[in-house]
Amino acid sequence: MDLEVVIPAYNEARRLGVSLTATADYLAGVPWSTRIVVVDNGSSDTTSRVARTAASAAVPVEVIGCSTAGKGAAVRRGMMTSSARFVGFIDADLATPIDALGPAAELLEQGATAVIGSRYATGAAIVRRQPVTRRVGGAAFRALTRRVVPGVSDTQCGFKFFERRAVQRALSGCAVTGFAFDVELLRGVQAQGGTVVELPVNWTDDARSTFRPLRDGLPAFRAALGLLGTNG
Repeated sequence: MDLEVVIPAYNEARRLGVSLTATADYLAGVPWSTRIVVVDNGSSDTTSRVARTAASAAVPVEVIGCSTAGKGAAVRRGMMTSSARFVGFIDADLATPIDALGPAAELLEQGATAVIGSRYATGAAIVRRQPVTRRVGGAAFRALTRRVVPGVSDTQCGFKFFERRAVQRALSGCAVTGFAFDVELLRGVQAQGGTVVELPVNWTDDARSTFRPLRDGLPAFRAALGLLGTNG
């Protein structure tokens, strides 16, 4: 397998079908062997059923479970099961268009260890912005994470792809299960001498996001502060 796409999903029945169809349609036209892995992170809705219904004949879709709550736990579960050359994850709402995968794959082929979507790299565009409270919180979080992952302006865009062996080594040292997972993972890649390349993307906020500032944002800040305390 050349490439596996992991989609962490928690109560995503409303959005997942359209995103899976778009992803499978795109992958069906690329010259690589591919697979989609949906990780159902303890959903109480019909997420798993939607994923199986949307399965494409051209692109295999596997649905697996993750009993540990949190985006980080779900992503780790999906990527640690991979045996592909390259593996990565995307958000269930396709906030980053799936066609960004073409340039990402080219950069991986050229030797990058990690290629991550960035809303703040030169050439990126935010098509629809988050509410102002999310933007203020996001700016503070970016200021903090730049000290943990030097040279990376956007750790939280939900579009990241990796050389599989390198990311699995980094994942073996990851403990964060929530939204600061990306920060710990990218720090691990850099600590092993890997290169992290930011890919400018066109990104669109979805008002139906399952992220909640108090429930998810505050723990992410605490986790990122903990990572800063152990940096180096």
